[in-house]
Amino acid sequence: MGDNKEYMTLPEENGSINISEEVIAAIAVGAVREVEGVSGMMTNLGNSVTDLMTNKKNAQRVAKGVKIDMSEASLTLDLYLTVQYGNPIPEVAENAQKAVISAVEAMTGCTVGAVNIHVGAVTMA
Repeated sequence: MGDNKEYMTLPEENGSINISEEVIAAIAVGAVREVEGVSGMMTNLGNSVTDLMTNKKNAQRVAKGVKIDMSEASLTLDLYLTVQYGNPIPEVAENAQKAVISAVEAMTGCTVGAVNIHVGAVTMA
């Protein structure tokens, strides 16, 4: 568990709490799915990933739509989204940033330094 690339470590009085990248990615995805105008996530290769949480195969692909950089002080998240046609992209992106920061900080206690939103596609449905 000493690998800082996979776990965010929070030193506590009684020991340390280690939160994996996968957990942080899942929290970010959960938050983004609630944002109006976001229609899905994309892999870094530009493939659309729909119904992220519906089966185990897709659950392993969640991290591909979320890139996480961890430092001692804070987290930087990159999210690759698709936006539903007709929604103002800057507004959707800003709402996604706020939702992710709020959810990740509330659920993990980790500080989020930045959330970079990458809109890779617009969906018509």
